Amino acid sequence: MKNQKMYEADDKMISLIRDNYDLLQMLGSFGISLGFGDKTVKETCETNHVDTYTFLAVVNFTINGFGEFATDDQLSVPTLLHYLEASHAYFLDFQLPYIRRELQESLDEHDSLANLILRFYDEYAHEIRRHMKYEQKTLFPYVQSLIEGHPINDYNVETFSKHHGATDKKLRELKLLIIKYLPQDGLHNNQLTATLHDIYENEVWLRQHAMVEDYIFVPAIRRLEQVAKEIDVTRNISDMVFKNGMNSDDALSDREKDVIISLVQGMSNKEIADHLCISVNTVITHRRNIARKLQIHSPAGLTIYAIVNGLVNISSVKL
Repeated sequence: MKNQKMYEADDKMISLIRDNYDLLQMLGSFGISLGFGDKTVKETCETNHVDTYTFLAVVNFTINGFGEFATDDQLSVPTLLHYLEASHAYFLDFQLPYIRRELQESLDEHDSLANLILRFYDEYAHEIRRHMKYEQKTLFPYVQSLIEGHPINDYNVETFSKHHGATDKKLRELKLLIIKYLPQDGLHNNQLTATLHDIYENEVWLRQHAMVEDYIFVPAIRRLEQVAKEIDVTRNISDMVFKNGMNSDDALSDREKDVIISLVQGMSNKEIADHLCISVNTVITHRRNIARKLQIHSPAGLTIYAIVNGLVNISSVKL
């Protein structure tokens, strides 16, 4: 049952755990240690060097589905990346082997059907491991390259999304096989029931993990990719401008820069003259000098120059 409560930075961390004990594993993946006493969420996160906003975004989304993340630029991608990497390590190195040991102890090793169940679980574990290893080998390094400002050119998050399918089909089949076909004596039945409970919890965890990737992590990466594209466009513009004579030793005067800004804003010679309180002939002279110094003669070229040199904002100009 969902809590229908939006947790905030000033809430006590212990309150989150008391209301939702399944958040304990999440704390470990964020790198938050136990022993936080009566500290608030914000205090606990800051002590453990975790971005508070991102932590609460994942918590509230996981518990109740709260949040709109498609345009949320407050999320910390490094925090999300660390959380997902640690979650993978927890699941692959601890959870999968732990459930297998539970399952093996609750089954009769002399029962051929029990051995088939174990083999089925191993196939499921292999599928999950392959899926997560792909992310660790391909997606996570790509995201790190985006964070560092040097993106890997032959990959993007859409490639990941296309391969990010459901991996819980085998798990559902495994549960049904155990429930339907493995009657046991009292002790084994109790062990098997406890194992089934852990398998169900495991299924919920995997579903939540996938949703965090799809609805929080992937949109955040798309935003990073957009920033990288804008930086790349600016670099390309800069290269283009310098190829067209931007290294000229003739520096522009402040008045000539004012003329360029006015031109980029779409003013005519007459409007520029009125705006700068000079004559039309003076405007024309300035434009000739600008063209001579920069070797740029078109309005588009001057617009690029103005963007690269910080005379105008790229977001306010339509190239």
